[in-house]
Amino acid sequence: MARAMEGSNVSKLVFLVVAIISAVVVGMSGEVQGAISCSTVVSDLTPCLNYVAGSAAQPTRGCCNGVKSLNAAAKTTADRRSACNCIKSAAASSKANYNKVGKLPGLCGVKLGYTITPSINCNTIP
Repeated sequence: MARAMEGSNVSKLVFLVVAIISAVVVGMSGEVQGAISCSTVVSDLTPCLNYVAGSAAQPTRGCCNGVKSLNAAAKTTADRRSACNCIKSAAASSKANYNKVGKLPGLCGVKLGYTITPSINCNTIP
């Protein structure tokens, strides 16, 4: 049990570090100035880690509240593209189950019109 907890904590730490690095890189590039920050994405989606990492069968209410909050905050194309890039980077580094990542919005009652996959080009999101 201790090893499972340790592995879970390592995944969470990796997720947060990648998200922070992504936020710094996005901020330095100037390409998506004013867009939603990776720290906002991480804050909203941290409750979803147990689901997307494979240990939970369904997202929690807290997770879905975060998904809905992020969706509401992503008002502009730049916001949506920035959130997509943050999610894509964090999911790749935390070894998230992309099948679950793709299903998450729908399970939480959010319609995006696209699915986050390893190959998505976030710059094509409207």
